Amino acid sequence: MGKQNKTRKYATMSLRGQRLKEKDRLKSKKKEKKNPSALKEGEVPQRPSCLFFQYNTQLGPPYHILVDTNFINFSIKAKLDLVQSVMDCLYAKCIPCITDCVMAEIEKLGQKYQVPLRITKDPRFQLLPCTHKGTYADDCLHKCHIMATVDWDLKRRIYDYGAPRF
Repeated sequence: MGKQNKTRKYATMSLRGQRLKEKDRLKSKKKEKKNPSALKEGEVPQRPSCLFFQYNTQLGPPYHILVDTNFINFSIKAKLDLVQSVMDCLYAKCIPCITDCVMAEIEKLGQKYQVPLRITKDPRFQLLPCTHKGTYADDCLHKCHIMATVDWDLKRRIYDYGAPRF
């Protein structure tokens, strides 16, 4: 005898059954009129990004963009020319800037990161001095106007500050 090819039958409960609690029973479907102007719970209206430039009138081309270590590594992996791709993104002249702590971070990474180190020593990049102690770059980068990064923690800190980001 062969094996029967039957599917198993499962018992299902009716949504109006006596064993269900009162709150779980199927309620009659009534259409409630929704107010389109009312805010939904957990929904916050997005602020328009054009207001950032309305209050920061000094921010205009040529843009000085602080570049993070992760952004440099990502541009190398994606085989992008960093300066040209930033200009293509903003449709204006851009000057990528690197702080001393970002440069020290790349130097500390060693032989494996010689290509990012060569890219940062390009004359198109502007080197900015840092006044803080240590070489942790995120502390001096998160309070700036335009920041290029791939790091999620730094993106969150920039979002809390309210600056636009790539």
